[in-house]
Amino acid sequence: MTEHEEYLKKELMDAAKNWLAIDGLWFLAIEERYGLETAISCDVKVWKDFSKIEADRIKKRLHLPETGTLDDLEKALHHRLFCYLDEYTIKRPDKNTLEIFMQTCRTQTARTRKNLPLFPCKKIGIVDYETFARQINPAIRTECISCPPDPRPDSYFCGWRFTLLETTIS
Repeated sequence: MTEHEEYLKKELMDAAKNWLAIDGLWFLAIEERYGLETAISCDVKVWKDFSKIEADRIKKRLHLPETGTLDDLEKALHHRLFCYLDEYTIKRPDKNTLEIFMQTCRTQTARTRKNLPLFPCKKIGIVDYETFARQINPAIRTECISCPPDPRPDSYFCGWRFTLLETTIS
C-alpha cells in the first residue's frame, strides 16, 4: 500500500468513527430528552433514510446493476461504513442465501465498557439491513438471526440472513 493509500485509509476510518460518534451522540440526546422508545423510533426513521442513501451511493460508485445479485449485495456490504470499524464474516450457505455476522460492535463494546446493558438495536438493524438489501435488489428478503435484545451468542453480536427470492418467468 502506498503512503497516499495508507493516508486515505486512515482518513476513511476517522470519517467512519466520526459518523458513528455523531449517530451515538444524537441518539443519546434524544434518549435523554424524550426517553428510549422515542429515541429508537426516531433512529428507525433516520436509518431507513440513511441506508437507502448509503446503498445508492455504493451502487453508483461500484457500478452495480440496478437489480443486483447476492454477489452484488456482498460487494456492497464490504463498502458500508461499519466495515471500517467492526470485524464481520460473511457466509454463503447456499446459492440463494448470504449471512453476515458481526464479531465486534463498537457500540456494544462501549456500552459493556461502561457497565451498561447491550443496546436493543434489533428494530434499527431490521430497518437498516432490509432497506440496504432491497436497494440492491427488491427481491432480497432480510431476516434477523440474532440481535440484541435477543440473547447474545458467544461468537457474534448480531447476525443477518439475506435470501434472494427466485423469480420464475411464465
